[in-house]
Amino acid sequence: MNPDSNPAAVSDEAAQEAPAPACVMSFNAADASGAGGVAGDVATIAAMGAHALPVTTAILMRDTAEIFDQHELDAEVVTEQARSILEDVTISAWKVGFLGSAEVVAAVAEVLSDYPDVPLVAYMPSLSWIEEEDKREPYLDAFRELILPATEVLVGGHQTLADFLLPDWDSERPPSARELAVAAAEHGARFVLVTGVHLQSRGGEQYLDNVLASPQAALTGEKFERFDTAFVGAGDTLAAALASLLAAGTELQAAVGEALAFLDQSLDAGFRPGMGNVVPDRFFWALPPEEEGAEGQLMEPPIETTPAGGNDNNKGGSRRVH
Repeated sequence: MNPDSNPAAVSDEAAQEAPAPACVMSFNAADASGAGGVAGDVATIAAMGAHALPVTTAILMRDTAEIFDQHELDAEVVTEQARSILEDVTISAWKVGFLGSAEVVAAVAEVLSDYPDVPLVAYMPSLSWIEEEDKREPYLDAFRELILPATEVLVGGHQTLADFLLPDWDSERPPSARELAVAAAEHGARFVLVTGVHLQSRGGEQYLDNVLASPQAALTGEKFERFDTAFVGAGDTLAAALASLLAAGTELQAAVGEALAFLDQSLDAGFRPGMGNVVPDRFFWALPPEEEGAEGQLMEPPIETTPAGGNDNNKGGSRRVH
């Protein structure tokens, strides 16, 4: 380097020449376990090669086993976080997780409405931990009416989405992914990605399906053999991975396949940091090799074992059926 040159100017030139990663804004709760929430979203989005813009919507009191309570944030605080960075940075996708309260849902929806061409992946976790019906039901109503109209893909576990979209379902059989997509479309969502769909057992083995569906048909998905493992943060991981891929311009069906594969491998490499559930390792591909190999060379990430995920606390895993 020329000793007379300005290092700052050289750095600026290099930054201008390098292509910037796609930016994904995540609206989600703070989760001190690191399994889900904004912490999980930042890790997932970074692992997918995008840049995360995390907006905290609430503070969860939890460990790796369960959620105990939450502290709601003022809607204006959430809005100010988002507006401040949106005036500076161009985003390529949104990811919406748990927003904390109906008031924050309304505030986030107002922000989303100013960027109608940016794809939104919305994740609906199980909210059974919110015991007060007068808090849970207004939140769900607001999410249906305000977030779903802006949603490209709604992600969630089969039972959670059935309870959310078809609360009056009275058939003995569970609703199909297409029927859930029809219900979501009535509120404006274009697609649903339904995880953990139970299939009939084969020779004593149980299977789960993960299906992307539109109101017209089931479009794509992955089928897994179920096994007993408890995970936390699977649904947030899947939704954030999908948002990152859409931000990079990946076609929807291909993005769903890649996001499911990423989740599979994150959970397969998952770890148990405490006494609760297994946490996804989003950086499984950066792990040192477990077997001897060439010095400095990483082993290929595993692709055969696939835990499926949907809800924040997934009480079962699975292995991919090829």
